[in-house]
Order: sequence, then structure tokens, then C-alpha cells
Amino acid sequence: MTLPLEGIRVIEVGQALAGPLAGVLLADMGADVIKVEKPDGGDDARIWGPPYGPDGVTSLYFYGQNRNKRSVTLDLKAANDVETLHRLCEAADILIQNLRPGVVEEIGIGPEAMLKRHPRLIYCSIWAFGYEGPLRMKPGFDPLLQAYGGMMSVTGRPEDPPTFCGASINDKATGMFCTIGALAALRMRDRTGKGCLVDTSLFDAAVHWVEGQLNGYLETGTLPKRHGTGGAVIVPYQTFDTADRPVCLAPGNDRLWARCAEVLGHPEWANEPRFAKSAARVQNKAELIPLIAAAMRARPRAYWLDAFDQAGVPCSPVNDIGELAATEQLAASGLVQQLPPRPGEDRGPRVIGLPISFDRRRPRSPRSAPRLGEHNDEVLGRPSPSGRRATDH
Repeated sequence: MTLPLEGIRVIEVGQALAGPLAGVLLADMGADVIKVEKPDGGDDARIWGPPYGPDGVTSLYFYGQNRNKRSVTLDLKAANDVETLHRLCEAADILIQNLRPGVVEEIGIGPEAMLKRHPRLIYCSIWAFGYEGPLRMKPGFDPLLQAYGGMMSVTGRPEDPPTFCGASINDKATGMFCTIGALAALRMRDRTGKGCLVDTSLFDAAVHWVEGQLNGYLETGTLPKRHGTGGAVIVPYQTFDTADRPVCLAPGNDRLWARCAEVLGHPEWANEPRFAKSAARVQNKAELIPLIAAAMRARPRAYWLDAFDQAGVPCSPVNDIGELAATEQLAASGLVQQLPPRPGEDRGPRVIGLPISFDRRRPRSPRSAPRLGEHNDEVLGRPSPSGRRATDH
């Protein structure tokens, strides 16, 4: 399978999630991604477990975010290794870095210095709070930005305290925005012949997630409320308990609401002035939701899913992760892939692959996540941190 980014080389100087996620997205689309790690332990995420991969040592998290890359070790506090990084960048198209704010300038690989020496390079910086403002030098992690960025304040039930989202959505969104910016910059370089600086941050991503609520506040001065599993501007648009398991119900317009009311056994609700139109349902949510909840509790989940499907009303079971893993849809999607085993492993782990297909084909990872410095010999011509050359792995 020919991939869109074949021939593009990426240097990734980062760790944890946002930077490595950008790197793995580019790698899965065909780029040659060289991951630069510190000799002493490498990426901190290597030991973020359990669970661990087949070797019992490397975190499964690391396998998922660093498959399909080559690893080299450089001590970027040493002038010789900084010069080695420059040599790598001479043949590179993109550099991604998410080091602590200020570090790249301290060691001489900040964007100004790198772009002066490598004018065709796309230099991608991932920040916690961005390159401007009073917090620009602060480090940050996903939960801190969920808190600072307002997301916690709009997540959860009104009677509960502010709640985290279960996934690291700011890290992941920042990695995706970094990838989008890098690809756009490559396209611009095709026209101009010049590279550029691409900046993204967890703060930018966090604000992007709540842009609807923030837009509303800026216009009206009214603080948004927490709605549990429900929506603020569509009713009903939430989960409901049934006689056994919960169902998510989402009739997103008046036509679908009329069908929903009929399935619930109350077709009169579609003509009731309090509930007939969307704005009325939002205004009278406190009256309508208990009525729907009472009707839903009368029958089990399987009944409601079948009945709503037959009527064309959008609905879904509320799956846990095990149920998701067992779905026929996940199997059919091809998202789950088994990585090839590394030397000494009986098998590679199963991970979720690239959420993009090209010509109806989903790229597969031809290599697993690298061992620390596994490709020092191949890329740098020197031994790995263990003293063994790459051929010994």
C-alpha cells in the first residue's frame, strides 16, 4: 500500500502523549519518524503501566503511541549530540518537540536557531499554555488543562462536582492539531520552498473543546451549566435507564422527536405545545425528561434499541470498554491491529491503529514500538545505550 507521506522524514523530540501522538499519526501515514530519546530511560511513558506489553516491561501505552518509529538516543545537553540532531535535521522535513518550556532555547535548538540553519524545516512546538501570555513558561498535563480550560465545569451532573473526561482529550487534540498544522505547512513549503514554525498547545485545544460554551458566555454573560449526559440545546439528547441497561437517545430534530414519542407510547407528546418544538422542549426539559425516563424504565434495553431502530430514531447502547471491544462494528472497522513482534517477543500487542483510511484501505504498522536506542546503529552509526548494536536486538 502506497501511503501519502512516504518520503517525508520526521524528527520527534518529545515524550508522553501530545508529541508522540503527532509522530505516530505521521508515521502511520507513511512518514519515517525518528524518535529522539534521552539515554537515561528514554520517554517517561515507557514505564507508564500496568498494563505492559508482551515484554512485561514496556507499557502498553508506549506501544500504542510509538509504533512504527525508530528510536535513537541523544543527550541534548551535550554539544556533540546537539550537532548530531542538526545533522538529522538536514535530511528531515518536520521536527516535533514538546519539551518543557524554555528548554529548547537553553540547549540551542529553539525555532529561531533551527529555522535559520534549516530553512526548509517545519518546526512544530507543542506547549502547555502557548508561546504568549503570563503562563507561557508553565508546564502542563492533560488534567490540569481540563481544569484550567473550563471543561471540568461543564462535565458531569449538576448536583455533582466538576468532572474529568475519562480520556486525555487535550493531549490528543493537541497532537492532532500539530499534525494538521505540519501537513498544512508542508503544502505551503511546496509553493514557497520555505519551512515555518507551527505552534500548538494544550490550552488552545482545551479552549477549542468548550468553544460553544465560551461563545455563549461571551455573548450573553451567562455561565453554562452541567447537564449530566444531556445536551444544553437539544432535548432529549441523553442516556436513560431502562429495565436493565442504559440507552443513549438522540432524536435531534422535531421529525425524529415525533417518531420517538410514538415509540415511547405517547404520540400526543409530539403535538403537546410544551414539547412539540425543539425550543419548547429545551424550555420545559424539567417536565419532559422525567416522563421519558418513566416510560423507558418499563422495558429492557434490547426492546428499546430494536424499537427505536425500526422507527429510525438515533439510539445506542451505553457500552463499557469490554462491550466495545466485542462489537462486530469494531471488528469490521479494522481499527484493531496486532503489531509485529519485536525480537525476543512471541507476539506483538493489539493496539488501535490510524483512524483514517486511504482508498478504503487502512494503513497497518509494519513495525512495533522501538526499544530505547534500538536504531542508534542504523541511524547514527553507534551502539545503543545497552552497548549492543542494533543487529544484536
